[in-house]
Formats: sequence, C-alpha cells, structure tokens
Amino acid sequence: MTQSKTEMHLIALPAFPLVEPGDDLAALIQVSLAHGSLSLEEGDLLVVAQKVVSKAENRYVYLNQVAVGVRAEKLALEVDKDPRLVQVILDQSQVVVAQRQGVLIVEHALGYVHANAGIDQSNITSDERNPRVLLLPENSDQSTNTLAQKLKTS
Repeated sequence: MTQSKTEMHLIALPAFPLVEPGDDLAALIQVSLAHGSLSLEEGDLLVVAQKVVSKAENRYVYLNQVAVGVRAEKLALEVDKDPRLVQVILDQSQVVVAQRQGVLIVEHALGYVHANAGIDQSNITSDERNPRVLLLPENSDQSTNTLAQKLKTS
C-alpha cells in the first residue's frame, strides 16, 4: 500500500473583479487563473461564494418595488426590521422558525434554515433612495453544474 500525504492548499484567485449582473463567472475565473499562472487540475476543488453567483445572476430586489403585506408589517414591528425587507424574507421562505430583535430565522424555499432567508445587504452597491438586497441563487445546483460545465469546456 502506497502511503500519501494529505495536504490542502488554499489559493485565492488573483485579480478577481467585482461581479456584475450578467457576468460570465467561468470566463472571469479563467482570466483570474491565467493572471496567476494557475490552472484547475483533476481533484481540485473550486469554491465560489454564493454572493458572486447571486450577483452574476442578477438576484437583486429593489425594496421600493416591494408590496408589503399585513403579515410582514406586523412581523417587522416585532423584530424591528424594514417591512419591505421582511416581506422579501417571507417571499423567499417556507416558514418562520424563530424570531428575535433584528433577525428572522426561516426555512428558505430551497430548504435551508438560516437568518433572514440568506438575504444580503452587505458589500453591495445600493442607492439610499432605492435600496436593494441580494437573494440566494434561484437554483444553486443548476448554477454550480452550469459553471462546472463551462469550466470543463474552456
């Protein structure tokens, strides 16, 4: 039996740009790999943040365009959150699991249980007069498979 070392090397992609709606993630990854004289090899694991996929897939919701329901209004008062944001959280969720000041723990429509349905407001550009939030990818398995196929063929 051959004995092998088990090692893990983490390498951040160099010069990876900010991602905008419609960007081809596979192309951006390939450019970044080339910039760093890197290549993906058999057995490599590429980790891509959900936020990057969501941005490329334009999963933004503008809060000024959200119609707020009675349930969201009531819940927003209980947790001290913007009612428009609460409505988006409810729209993305199957059930509210728990709540406390400033946070809703929900089961997302995709089955994940987490805070605020995974909706993100951090590190995205947004206009104060028309704020926006970022949702999870609509189908993360499909997004992953599409990205993997594009990377294999490029």
